Amino acid sequence: MTNVIIAGAAGRMGCRLVSLLKESTTLKLAGAIEGAKHPTLGQDAGEIAGCGRAGVPITDDLPLLLERGDVVVDFSSPHATLDHLRVVAQHRRAMVIGTTGFSASEIQQIRDFAAQIPCVLSPNMSVGVNLICKVIAEMAKTLGDGYDIEVIEAHHRLKKDAPSGTALKLAEVLADAVGRNLAQVGVYERKGLIGERKNTEIGIQTVRAGDIVGDHTVLFGGIGERIEVIHRASSRDTFASGALRAAGWVAGRQPGLYDMMDVLGLR
Repeated sequence: MTNVIIAGAAGRMGCRLVSLLKESTTLKLAGAIEGAKHPTLGQDAGEIAGCGRAGVPITDDLPLLLERGDVVVDFSSPHATLDHLRVVAQHRRAMVIGTTGFSASEIQQIRDFAAQIPCVLSPNMSVGVNLICKVIAEMAKTLGDGYDIEVIEAHHRLKKDAPSGTALKLAEVLADAVGRNLAQVGVYERKGLIGERKNTEIGIQTVRAGDIVGDHTVLFGGIGERIEVIHRASSRDTFASGALRAAGWVAGRQPGLYDMMDVLGLR
């Protein structure tokens, strides 16, 4: 039995993680944390998640929880995640990070901490999305420069970062597959008299509306045809299930930075 601690336990993803953990036969909810002064502190994590009493109170004392926890699953914010990771590294436990919106320097901090502990970092924990990453790389190599590449993502109106971490990951996979540098060819906005599209462009476009859980489309546009690979998430459970799968996988691994391709054996 792997003992799991949920960071951001009162958030949208945190609540789904708590609920799924309560049903698991291989993973156990060992702790739930929120920030200092959060209104749910002291309350039962299961009751906050709406799945019934779990017997685990929400606390802000991560070091205490790590005495009995094996792995922390974190879908909070970049700043909070890095604070949690620092504590987890000190206690030599494992971590699964689903938080998005990190800067380049913050990603480097994660890499540095992952030299001390096993850590899974992925902008999308969905099995389907990670399988798509493998498929689109092969498609891009085969289709070549004769097909324009666009990535379109849509999320709920409350999402704070744009483009989504998943869209950026998809774009990076595509750029690597065709030998391009995304920093040089990524186009995130089109407005006004922009002229003809460059052959090497990779477009990444964003939609924010309503309660969309997460839609991602990779479009290959050729002359006379187009191919679209679409993933639509209808429930956060697809991400939560993947994250818990990663938690069971990473506990006890050697230190290093892993992703869902490693977890799923798709590398």
